[in-house]
Amino acid sequence: MAIAYIALGSNLNQPVQQLNAAIQAMAVLPQTQVLAVSSFYRSKPLGPQDQPDYINAVAKIQTALEPLALLDALQHIENQQGRVRLRHWGERTLDLDILLYGQRVIQSERLTIPHYDMQNREFVMIPLYEIDSDLILPDGVKLSDLMKNIKNNQMVLVIQNK
Repeated sequence: MAIAYIALGSNLNQPVQQLNAAIQAMAVLPQTQVLAVSSFYRSKPLGPQDQPDYINAVAKIQTALEPLALLDALQHIENQQGRVRLRHWGERTLDLDILLYGQRVIQSERLTIPHYDMQNREFVMIPLYEIDSDLILPDGVKLSDLMKNIKNNQMVLVIQNK
């Protein structure tokens, strides 16, 4: 069993409900348990600014699924919830990204873990820190040290999950 962290994001079709449905879907994946879910945050889009704000969160799961099997399962959840890729970094019904998978480092055509540039994305780092402030990344860096560079300039707490 491995501990994995999943970033959730949505800015279409009732984003809060999309994230809640995704969390429920992850909870019934085979050999997988949702251990924690961060609060939900509203943030400005990373890409084109002519789209609605996002609702973001991070989930901590324990799973026996291997990384690519987990990726396939998450993409299936996205598709079940109507994910359509209209443009790069564009609007979406649901986006599920594997941020971390244990202490593994993976660089393949389909999957990069740790997730690309996550340490520079406040909409990932703030919810990740909320659910696991003692986390140490695969490169040995403490999440708490990285948080010193994160400034919450644009995020707003929407729903606090405590």
